Amino acid sequence: MNYPIYKKLDSIPADIVSLDDYEQLARNSMPAEVFTYIHSGGADEYTLARNRQAFADISLYSRVLEKFDTASTRTTLLGQEFRHPFLLAPVAHQGLVHQEAELASAQAADALDTGFITSNLASKSLEDIAAQTGGPKWFQLYIQSTREHTLELVRRAEQAGYSAIVVTVDVPINGLRNNIQRSGFQLPPDAQQINIQRVKSQPKELAPDQSVIFQGIMSESPNWRDMEWLRKITRLPIIVKGITHPMDAKRSIELGANGVVVSNHGGRGLDTLPATIEILPGIRQAVGGDVTVLLDSGIRRGTDIVKALALGADAVLVGRPQIYALAVAGALGVAHMLRLLRDELEVTMVLCGCPTIADISKECLFQQTY
Repeated sequence: MNYPIYKKLDSIPADIVSLDDYEQLARNSMPAEVFTYIHSGGADEYTLARNRQAFADISLYSRVLEKFDTASTRTTLLGQEFRHPFLLAPVAHQGLVHQEAELASAQAADALDTGFITSNLASKSLEDIAAQTGGPKWFQLYIQSTREHTLELVRRAEQAGYSAIVVTVDVPINGLRNNIQRSGFQLPPDAQQINIQRVKSQPKELAPDQSVIFQGIMSESPNWRDMEWLRKITRLPIIVKGITHPMDAKRSIELGANGVVVSNHGGRGLDTLPATIEILPGIRQAVGGDVTVLLDSGIRRGTDIVKALALGADAVLVGRPQIYALAVAGALGVAHMLRLLRDELEVTMVLCGCPTIADISKECLFQQTY
């Protein structure tokens, strides 16, 4: 079936004052099955809930009487300058909620000087999305079943002006998304995965005692050798997304990656994983201070950003909120959502006594055990 695209607001109501407000309005801005697809997590959704609760469990110190006449949120990632330490995360199938899909989100990112990461599973071509962004833009890559098609995607990203490759590695198979199964949601025929060359291959014949998952689906899944190969075929910085274990973070860097994203796929993969903010300090310790470390999964407030930076992240990625805002008010909604987050970050920095991103440290946290 095809899901209808609901009408968008052409102005922002005065009572939208936080990212969570967009989530509440989004429930009525798309079909219920689509909202379930976007909102839900894996299995019993323990990790989905933990991602938010873990941020709430961390307390901040307030500091006073600092000067802010030269304050700034500017930061540098992989040699690229960003106005603030947050980017729009790669979120697939944005055409489910808006006709302009990622084109609208990219326009909003450009208007607010925010980095944009194009999803491998975008509804629009990576070239068209790149044309909407004047600032830093990265391309998210799922390693394809053949190296030929993976190489083609990388070359297209290079030619379109993307300045980094974000390789997502944590879901070689989807987690147990039970709420999506219960809702009956299915990707509609017009949800084109326009950037992917469909490889025509025959289903693998399995012996009676072989597993459809182990010997079937996973027979073509990427591995560490593919990461070594990827490092050889491009000069672009490579960021490995989906890291939750310090040993995987360390190995990624040893194989030539320039950074990692501490991510549990927004709670949509393996359920009962820790929250990413809980994992972050161990990842930072494993890779050292000079490696770029980003974090996603659960960012909803400016306080969340400060906590993440205090515990070792260089920046964060914002996922679901961009889709909620896109569903409510298109590019205008995404831009407003980003402005809310920017203002919250600045307010939090003032009240924590941190004029610059470099001033944010563990000293901002009340719980000194981190």
